[in-house]
Amino acid sequence: MTITLTEKAEFRLRAFLQSSSAPSTDKGIRVGVNDGGCNGYQYTLDIVQNANPNDLIEQQGKIRIYVDPNNTHLLNGVVIDFVEGLLESGFKFSNPNATDTCGCGKSFQAGECTPAGVPCS
Repeated sequence: MTITLTEKAEFRLRAFLQSSSAPSTDKGIRVGVNDGGCNGYQYTLDIVQNANPNDLIEQQGKIRIYVDPNNTHLLNGVVIDFVEGLLESGFKFSNPNATDTCGCGKSFQAGECTPAGVPCS
């Protein structure tokens, strides 16, 4: 299982982790996938204090990354970047497992296993 953070993404995530309230030696980010979005799957990115019992754990620089094992086939090889622009800023996911992505960059399809999408509103 490999998830890569660019230097910008790691810098931004470190800032979010440092500003989160409760100190914890296991504090990190949870990268995941939920059914939803306009293409069927949508990415999730959350700050967490502890691992779940079955989580896969990666260390990327100073960031601890937690992934539910049920999401590994959809997230293996993902590169997470942070982009800043005049019209949009935020985390951007580049996923080699995606067979199609939405224009918003927050949802994707992954072949025939993809659930039905919901049109963007």
